[in-house]
Amino acid sequence: MLNDLFIFIVALFLVVKGATLATKYAAKLAESFHLSKYAVGFIIIAVISILPETFIAINAALEGIPSFGLGTLFGSNIADLTLLFAMIVFFAGRGLTVESKIISNHAVYPFILLLPLILGFNGHFSRLEGIALIVSGGVFYYLALRKGIDGSIPLNGDDHKIKNFFLLLFSMAVMLAGSHFTVTSATSLAHAIGVSPVLIGMLIVGLGTTVPEFFFSLKSVKKHDDSLAVGDILGTVLADATIVVGILALVSPFSFPTKIVYVTGVFMVLASFMLFAFMKSGRRISKKEAIALFAFWATFVLVEFAINR
Repeated sequence: MLNDLFIFIVALFLVVKGATLATKYAAKLAESFHLSKYAVGFIIIAVISILPETFIAINAALEGIPSFGLGTLFGSNIADLTLLFAMIVFFAGRGLTVESKIISNHAVYPFILLLPLILGFNGHFSRLEGIALIVSGGVFYYLALRKGIDGSIPLNGDDHKIKNFFLLLFSMAVMLAGSHFTVTSATSLAHAIGVSPVLIGMLIVGLGTTVPEFFFSLKSVKKHDDSLAVGDILGTVLADATIVVGILALVSPFSFPTKIVYVTGVFMVLASFMLFAFMKSGRRISKKEAIALFAFWATFVLVEFAINR
């Protein structure tokens, strides 16, 4: 058991460290192409931020436990939409400003997150459903990118394109190695302590995979680049719920416990509606609203413990 615990901690550290470095070098690479902050946050950094969950989910599917990967994806999304926004506000010591264009461009955002719940209502994702998820996520990203490259002031350029590209590849390799051992050790650890592997995926692995976007978003907020932070988190969640789940189903259709949709999925959608309601109230997320988001996440954790004991 101690051996599994040690491997799990080291493997999860590699995933988090690799993702943090990948986020850093992806941002530098994107800056050199003079994309707007909105596009960099929602498209570029978000794509890199989903890699930890993606690698873990794919490895889980290869190990024959796709529910572990799906639980990790949904669990990390709930943490992103609630806990991360709350922690960013707490650490920044101020409310988080939300641009009106983000609210208008994402009016259908919570409804897009409903799609994997509707398609997975029977506890199974087919290849056709996987394609539908990938297409819906891709269309949303395309529209967001088209509106995001709007001529706003680009981030500071960095001309070391080749260096940043290879460092990005190296970071992704570290993530890939860490994700494999995260899945295998987490499964062994779950059996050793008598809990569901899905619970570890949702609450521990899922939380760990949010660390890269947390550090990136917090750094952005401290520089008063709130749009970059908001775009990163929202883009990560959308990609996890549509494109990543779709890829898993397309590669290998899989079944899973329906409570992942009925409970975890419902929490994810409710979290998105709650977050957007706060965004629309004064175009900012206040400290009081951050406390409410934290309380929502804590409730989710208690419910998951209760149903996965």
